[in-house]
Amino acid sequence: MRGSVDGLGSSAPIGAMLPAVFADDDLALRFVAGLDDVLAPILNVLDCLDTYFDPALTPADFARWLSTWVGAETDGTEPEPRLRAAVAAAVGLHRVRGTRRGLSEAVRLAFGVEPEITESGGAAWSARPRGSFPGSARPHLHVALRLSDPTPADTYRLDTLVAAARPAHMPYTVTVTAAERNSEK
Repeated sequence: MRGSVDGLGSSAPIGAMLPAVFADDDLALRFVAGLDDVLAPILNVLDCLDTYFDPALTPADFARWLSTWVGAETDGTEPEPRLRAAVAAAVGLHRVRGTRRGLSEAVRLAFGVEPEITESGGAAWSARPRGSFPGSARPHLHVALRLSDPTPADTYRLDTLVAAARPAHMPYTVTVTAAERNSEK
């Protein structure tokens, strides 16, 4: 939340810009000093505007808003470092949206875990015409995710994410399971 900041001085005090006739007027100087207190945070933001658009430097609340601006796949529950990473990667993900790589990266950014993706397609070539087509005749995509402590909300989040990042024509399914824990003896 932006607002006034105690002790923040203005980078361009209005009193110094007043005509000479008001330079010795105490009432006028005190009045514009009050305006300086109101305008100082605005001028500070404008002076540092470039940092507001850098996901690593922007304030956390602005990073959340910035995520909606760049179309980052966030739901508002991710920790701040993961939010910043999603905002930073959003533009690059739009370039590969609908591909296996794009889907994998979107899921990894949202959950912090690499998904297992299986699909029905394939690519091959043949020196002879009329060879068999690779893959399956019915298109399908399956995304499996192994989390340390899965919840039903994780399944819903994964389903929403895959629906947005998959190829538009591709039917899909998702599963979220518990990851195996390594026990040391």
